[in-house]
Amino acid sequence: MKLADAPLRHLRLFTIHHLLFTIYHLPVKRHLLIYGICGGLLIVLLKTIEYRFLIIERSIEIYGGLIALFFASLGIWLGLKLTKKKETVVIKEIPVEVRVEVPVPIREQFSRDQTRLAQLGITARELEILQLIAGGLSNREIAEKLFVSENTVKTHSSRLLDKLSARRRTQAVQIAKEMRLIP
Repeated sequence: MKLADAPLRHLRLFTIHHLLFTIYHLPVKRHLLIYGICGGLLIVLLKTIEYRFLIIERSIEIYGGLIALFFASLGIWLGLKLTKKKETVVIKEIPVEVRVEVPVPIREQFSRDQTRLAQLGITARELEILQLIAGGLSNREIAEKLFVSENTVKTHSSRLLDKLSARRRTQAVQIAKEMRLIP
C-alpha cells in the first residue's frame, strides 16, 4: 500500500460510513435500505439454489426426501410417545399407633345344648368334625388331625349337613352356632 493511496481509502470509508449514518437516521430512507438489503439477499439466495434445477429437474428427489423426512419425524415422535414411561404413584404406608378402646361385652360361659344334640342325633365324632370345620380346617387337614381317612371325614360332613339341613359347610357352622351346639 502506498502512502498516497492511504488518505483516499480513508476518504472512501468515511463517505460510506457517513452515508449509512445519515440514512440510518432518516426513517423513510432507512426502510428503503432494509427492503433493498432483504431483496438483494433473496436474489442471492435464489441464485445459489438455482430454482429451475431444484424444482423442475430434481422434483422427484425433493418430494421423496420431504416424504421420508416427514415419516421419519412421525416415527420418532410416535416412538417417544408410545415408549414413554408412565407415571407411577407410590403410596407409602406408615404405621401409626392409635389407641382405641373398644368395649367388649363379657361373654357368659358357653354351655352346649345337649337336648338339641340328642334331637338331631349328632354323634360325638360328628360334633368333633363340626368344631374342626368351624376352625377353618379342610377335609384333608381334619383327616390328618383325627387319624382317619379323608373319605371318613367326607361321610361325617355330609351326614352333618343333612342333620342340620345345610347346603354348605359355612351354613352348617352358622346353624350350629345359632343352636348353641358349638361356641
